[in-house]
Amino acid sequence: MSDGRSHAYAGALLVVARSEGSLEEVEDELFRFARVLETNDELRTTLTDAALPVSRRQQIVEDLLGGRANPITTALLSMVVGTGRARDLAAIVDELVRLSAAEGNKELAEVRSAIELTDDQKQRLAVALEAATGKKVELKVIIDPSVLGGLVAQVGDTVIDGSVKTRLQQLQTAF
Repeated sequence: MSDGRSHAYAGALLVVARSEGSLEEVEDELFRFARVLETNDELRTTLTDAALPVSRRQQIVEDLLGGRANPITTALLSMVVGTGRARDLAAIVDELVRLSAAEGNKELAEVRSAIELTDDQKQRLAVALEAATGKKVELKVIIDPSVLGGLVAQVGDTVIDGSVKTRLQQLQTAF
């Protein structure tokens, strides 16, 4: 999809989420869903299969998220799938997050963790990343069991890798 179209979709999603008063929650849920879609071939294939009726693809979104996500998130994802843009969801959501962060003069901090972080841990991490990078950050946490433990954080072009996986690789190389 063209960058212009991603930007247009992202802008529309941003306006809806903000007008419903749930921008932060919806943005986070959209971000997490987009990351799952990127890594789950079966789900991505199903939601982008033009042979499946649109109503069936939208029902899959409803079944997956109904009751577990903000209704606005579910409706927005259903709309993106319904317009045949599921393949472009990651680009749309990444642009949404970028637009939202830019509105608050923040930089996106994408953090990979093996486990879910508590709100307190997220707050302390955001403060630490702001101190380390000198930038105000908007934290997005991705659960990634492959890091084994610790964290991998990326703010712009800066990567801070404190993962157990990397430390084990370094030890293996040293031996």
